[in-house]
Amino acid sequence: MRDSAQTINTTFKPIANLLAQSGPQLIQNKPLRKMIVKRLKKQMFEDLKTKRQEGNTVPGVDDDKTAFGLAIVNTLDRAIENRYFSDKVMRTLFDIVAKDLFLKQGENRNIAEQFRIETGSNAPTFMVISPGKACNLQCTGCYANAGIMTNEKLSWEIFDRIITEAKILWGVRFFVISGGEPMAYRSEGKDLFDMAEKHNDCFFMMYTNGTLINEKATERLAKIGNLSPAFSLEGWRERTDARRGKGVFDKVIAGMERLRKAGVPYGMSLTATCENAEEILSDEFMDYFYKEQGVIYSWIFHYMPIGRSVSLNLMPTPQQRLWMWHKSWELIREKSYFLADFWNHGTVCDGCLSAGSDTGGGYFYIDWNGTVSPCVFMPYSPVNINEAYQRGQTLNDVWKEPFFASLRDWQKTYKDGNGNWLMPCPIRDHHADLRKMIAVHQPEPSDESAREALLDLDYAAGMDHYDREYQSLSSVIWQEHYLREVGPADHSIGDLPDISRLIEKQEAI
Repeated sequence: MRDSAQTINTTFKPIANLLAQSGPQLIQNKPLRKMIVKRLKKQMFEDLKTKRQEGNTVPGVDDDKTAFGLAIVNTLDRAIENRYFSDKVMRTLFDIVAKDLFLKQGENRNIAEQFRIETGSNAPTFMVISPGKACNLQCTGCYANAGIMTNEKLSWEIFDRIITEAKILWGVRFFVISGGEPMAYRSEGKDLFDMAEKHNDCFFMMYTNGTLINEKATERLAKIGNLSPAFSLEGWRERTDARRGKGVFDKVIAGMERLRKAGVPYGMSLTATCENAEEILSDEFMDYFYKEQGVIYSWIFHYMPIGRSVSLNLMPTPQQRLWMWHKSWELIREKSYFLADFWNHGTVCDGCLSAGSDTGGGYFYIDWNGTVSPCVFMPYSPVNINEAYQRGQTLNDVWKEPFFASLRDWQKTYKDGNGNWLMPCPIRDHHADLRKMIAVHQPEPSDESAREALLDLDYAAGMDHYDREYQSLSSVIWQEHYLREVGPADHSIGDLPDISRLIEKQEAI
């Protein structure tokens, strides 16, 4: 089966070619853009046809990758049509996202190939960095336990070195910035915008509460052109303000309006719980933000019981999670919304992305203290980047850490063993397996909450129960929809299954 890097290349290379070859003509010549988009969609179905004829891939996975690729094409087309991208951002998309990130031209491609030759694996394709823990809000259940009264942060020198090294050693050109509040980061009189401006050969995305995006910040973002904010929301005004503070929702809407006028693309980050899952995936909510507020993309994170005020009861129930899987694919297929659910859309990226991923396409997470973890939601670290640099090591040495290698081995074994890709996450979906790896390699918990979770038998039992319950629900979908028999003449995307009777049956049991 193809590895993640090949999959990403196959899915997005036509999109990247569209951007790289056509350039500003996409804005200036609507008929030309429409013609190219039409041809691109046709090519994606030709690729699906080829996969069907080869017969060595998973039919439902091919459906998902094709549907997701089509949604991105339509998203770019709408954004260009509505002039959501300034000229500066358009040039950045051409030069960085298209040429470097997906096509891997020139030096960037050589770096990635050299890593593959030396290790037998694809290099990580992006990094998630939380340079500072400080935040101007005090949100309930914050995974980072962030707040105002902290000065924990990476030094400018270390922050800069991580980005520089990821480019040189892995060919990375995409960096996700989290926190804390990224806009609260300061070191040596410099901030995140200064870092993005210095590394203008990279594209950055930051998760932000949006309250600090004023006119001055908007002007800087428009000038930089390579940093996209993703606004964090919990749902409509009442629910967002209840968790984040009174007036936050309105400040987010005001920030979106400023960025939209300035031609700075932005998205939103949604944390799904058992209390808001139906709200954030409703047609009304999604249509409002995509059609009226100009959102380009959305990331959905299922509430993970880590960080501040941990509660297993806040997780979306297994039944809600299956509903979210179905509803998110409805929105992607029928409305062409660029919408990614990291727990329900593992089929698009060939499973778990943590620890750099077994086949490439993955990432590592580095926080304000320098602790390096497999991912944001797996707070166990075998190495600190500050200490690694003091020992004369590099990110390549970090990649080789046995704990990270064991996760990549687990990912490969799980997929090769025909594992259910609707359950890709070690900490959420295979908690017992993760605990075994932690027991063997003994990585350090990133904070006290992570340490307590590891020692809490009730926590472990609750996670294991969740895993078993979702396995019983999702395995039917995996077997009947994803692994269904298709003939070489079947070139269409299969219909989504009816899950209502499955959920009713499970609830009765």
